[in-house]
Amino acid sequence: MIDLDVLSKAFPGSPRPAVDRLTLSIPAGEVCVLIGPSGCGKTTTMRMINRMIEPDAGTISVEGRNILHVDPVELRRSIGYVIQQVGLFPHWSIADNIATVPRLLGWEPTRTRARVDELLSLVGMEPAQYRQRFPRELSGGQKQRVGVARALAADPPVMLMDEPFGALDPITRTRLQAEFLRILRGLRKTIVFVTHDIDEAIKMGDRIAIMRDGRLVQYATPEAILAQPADAFVDEFVGSDRALKRLALIPAADVVTAGAGAGEPGARVPADASARDALSAMLATGVDRVTLIDENGAARGTITLSAMRVRLTARGDGSAIEPHPLSNT
Repeated sequence: MIDLDVLSKAFPGSPRPAVDRLTLSIPAGEVCVLIGPSGCGKTTTMRMINRMIEPDAGTISVEGRNILHVDPVELRRSIGYVIQQVGLFPHWSIADNIATVPRLLGWEPTRTRARVDELLSLVGMEPAQYRQRFPRELSGGQKQRVGVARALAADPPVMLMDEPFGALDPITRTRLQAEFLRILRGLRKTIVFVTHDIDEAIKMGDRIAIMRDGRLVQYATPEAILAQPADAFVDEFVGSDRALKRLALIPAADVVTAGAGAGEPGARVPADASARDALSAMLATGVDRVTLIDENGAARGTITLSAMRVRLTARGDGSAIEPHPLSNT
């Protein structure tokens, strides 16, 4: 869906390129997170996709079309864009803010109003209650919801999200991450998501591109990166607790022993729990196994510490690995 081929960008006065011959393919309908230290080139890369920054060399293709041959204004109207500061027009109503791109595209008023109401409902804001409010009347989380609704207004196939939750408090941030992940994956948008937070990257991304000094260091699924970092830099970047991060990605049902534990007392975890939730229950109760239960409370099997250990000795694709020399797993 999005292909970056030998993409480069240098800024005057900088000792090295901001983006250095970056090649990357993002499948349709997936969330690709760009992450790395400050100055690694992640935001520059994202802003080249909608040509807010023009590349010096290389190509960018979206759905097979070279966007460097497309009028930049037309291009930006076809790509949703969400930023940390939201950027709502303060003297416009919420409805008018969301309707910005549809009106620029010449939509009929009736169609525009219906789309505004549809999107407000989608992001959990009652249209009758919020349609005529102004940005100053909203909380930070509500403004961010409106920002996402505005980016979705013309139903773009691609969305760019630049640290959209960075200015929110931790509780609001966690809640909105989960809500927007559900919404955006349900809509099957192709999303490029920039963050500096590895935990957010692991939670939000189908794939993670780790960058350093303008270059791509590793590009893989979150579990594959946690299972086998490409080098010492990635190992340090993802954190010393990467085994726990991996367990949070693994459904508890994936490490259950079928048919066991039906009559055993002790800790229980629900069917939608993660392996990390199961480990927490073990630690809290001082046992080495828990029972997985379904929505009716019936036992589905047992999860053991040894089963988790076996799971953690596999690559993200399930094949066996040798532990990384710097690994804590």
